[in-house]
Amino acid sequence: MSLQEDLMAAMKAAMKDKDQEALAALRAIKSEILLAQTETGSKEDLSEEQEIKILSKLVKQRKDSAAIYTEQNRQDLAAPELAQAEVISKFLPAQLSEAEIEKVVLEVIASTGAEGMKDMGKVMGIVNQKLAGQADGKTISTIVKAKLA
Repeated sequence: MSLQEDLMAAMKAAMKDKDQEALAALRAIKSEILLAQTETGSKEDLSEEQEIKILSKLVKQRKDSAAIYTEQNRQDLAAPELAQAEVISKFLPAQLSEAEIEKVVLEVIASTGAEGMKDMGKVMGIVNQKLAGQADGKTISTIVKAKLA
């Protein structure tokens, strides 16, 4: 099934269960997908890569908002954001562990012959492409910096 079919099924289930958190997250996904489709002007479905990019962006937004709310001691606002991030994450591919990310980073460094921080951009670009949707950009960046330093 495509993402949109999965999304509609999940929305119906959330409505039946009266799960407002999940419903809000699912509606946000649907909204972003529709916006992306209208930007390109096509009636066709988005590619899987585009869908993963949208979902990753939505999860990151929710987590960033939750972090800000937590800093301000507003757990009442942080909890719904984290719950929505969890719902959206279910539509993303399985996330890789740090060890698996590190393995890919080392392979890319070896294949490109990267030496030092001056090559970080080149390594990051290739690793981000290989691990699209499977790893957080912040985690990748931290590992690449450690390996190139």
